[in-house]
Amino acid sequence: MGVKNDKQSTIKTMGAKQFFDRFGMLCVLILICAAISIANEKFLTFGNWQNLVRQISINGILALGMTFVILSGGIDLSIGPVVALSGVIAAKFMRDHEGAPIVVPILLAILVCAVLGMFYGFVISWSGLPPFVVTLSIMQIARGIALAYTDGQPIIIKDTFFRMIGQGEVFNIVPVPFILFLVIFLLSLFLLKQTRFGRYIYAIGGNADAARASGVNVRKYNTLVYMLNASFVGLAGLILAARTQSGQPAVGTGFECDAIAAVVIGGTSMSGGTGGVTGTIIGILIIGVINNGLNLLGVSSYYQTVAKGLMILTAVLLDVVTKKVKK
Repeated sequence: MGVKNDKQSTIKTMGAKQFFDRFGMLCVLILICAAISIANEKFLTFGNWQNLVRQISINGILALGMTFVILSGGIDLSIGPVVALSGVIAAKFMRDHEGAPIVVPILLAILVCAVLGMFYGFVISWSGLPPFVVTLSIMQIARGIALAYTDGQPIIIKDTFFRMIGQGEVFNIVPVPFILFLVIFLLSLFLLKQTRFGRYIYAIGGNADAARASGVNVRKYNTLVYMLNASFVGLAGLILAARTQSGQPAVGTGFECDAIAAVVIGGTSMSGGTGGVTGTIIGILIIGVINNGLNLLGVSSYYQTVAKGLMILTAVLLDVVTKKVKK
């Protein structure tokens, strides 16, 4: 009887653990929403949620790209300045080439970011330098290029159609940035779950040496990961420029922290190989809901920064503890 009871207890414990692993953060999100809705009746209004999904779209796209990087065992600290670089490239092209098809500056900005991502991905993959060091350097380089390209001055965007990317709504209901975010999410989900590229990313993040021994071209796929991430960053930069109606070389400070926070809170391991974009969506929503709720409650933005820092620390500690328990 004692052995049977022990087995039943173990099964219940495993079931609770598996439930927490799969739905723990979702339950946290629901509890946060419930608490804020009780504290402020405006939280559940349509207008507030429309504003909320618009706000999370840029960070969401950045976090989805960062998910690929962290899954592969890397990190990218350069995304803030690259966001700025994307915006100023598009804005300056539109100012200097009025009447050109709007698709040209959009594709140009994303292409420049993709090539930049391929460059530093190549450096990381072939030099053996830590991603932290390389992307920290790129952070400074991209910021300097953005400032030099514009003489440190914002460039006003007059194109009405381009502004729709950041300010438009479909049927006056769904913000265009949120639709773009959903498209990037579906693309990311497909790449991770249905392609060889996704399988290799998990393999490289789990054990790069084992992946290499299995015939995976680790350097090639690491380079592609940073290239894909930078492309997503380029799109986010365009949305931000369209939303603010200007290309600003100084924007993007702290964007990398928000993206990393969303990924880690969503359950992706900082050591790579574990997690996914579905969890990242939950992380994005948790951060967005907390920021939105604190704004509604009149809490200073300084304390919001503290809250995000505590969330990152807690998520990383949970990741470490979980790994120790599994061992």
